[in-house]
Amino acid sequence: MGGTSAGSPDGPGRYEIRIKGHLAPRWATWFDDMTLTPDTDGTTVLAGPVLDQAALHGLLSRVRDLGLPLISVNRLDGDPSPQGE
Repeated sequence: MGGTSAGSPDGPGRYEIRIKGHLAPRWATWFDDMTLTPDTDGTTVLAGPVLDQAALHGLLSRVRDLGLPLISVNRLDGDPSPQGE
């Protein structure tokens, strides 16, 4: 039963957080240097590694503190290699 691994939901992983509205790239430092990508649909995607559930909750608290509507939070697959090759 051991410790937390990269594949477990409470361990480190990559996340995509989609919010309504566009954020300027300068906000990346406030969001732990995640990549901020504005989308043509009027949303911004914050993407990057998140250490654990506490860090994820911290990021979501920052979204809340800015009054930004949260659209989705998705944990990305742990295996960054392309499938089907």
